[in-house]
Amino acid sequence: MQNIHTERLLLSQFAATDAAFIFELLNTPTWIQFIGERNINTLEDAENYIVQKLMPSYIENGFGFFAVKLKENNVPIGMCGFIKREGLDEVDIGFAFLPLYTGKGYAFEAAHASLIHAKDELKITNLLAITTKENEHSIRLLEKLGLVFEKNVYIPGDPEELMLFRKIVS
Repeated sequence: MQNIHTERLLLSQFAATDAAFIFELLNTPTWIQFIGERNINTLEDAENYIVQKLMPSYIENGFGFFAVKLKENNVPIGMCGFIKREGLDEVDIGFAFLPLYTGKGYAFEAAHASLIHAKDELKITNLLAITTKENEHSIRLLEKLGLVFEKNVYIPGDPEELMLFRKIVS
């Protein structure tokens, strides 16, 4: 999986050395509220999450979530990328950023670059996204990226009804 460069960001594969960042991100109130508790209580839990949940997708699918870092100082600020989720028929785009870095256009910049990568490099033509009905920021970003609400769905292991968005990548 190749790195993606934008004007302000570097998107690269996660490594076990990103454990402190994953620990911080997955324990933010917005992650827990909108994505869910992942029981990442220690740096070891965070490292295991990276090794067992994030890294296998790079080999199995040829894609996964990118660590999003500021180019100027290599500080990790979020994650963005793709997942083949059980219960969905197509690849799903997802993103999450530390609260300090929201509202600055970083999520759009990272997700837009990821969409270009999906089309040009991964040859993905149909892309999905899911979010909770309460996550207004994600809904607005998905719409800005050209994804269109399709229907409400339930996915395995999640009791909450989610909004499903779709984009034909062309």
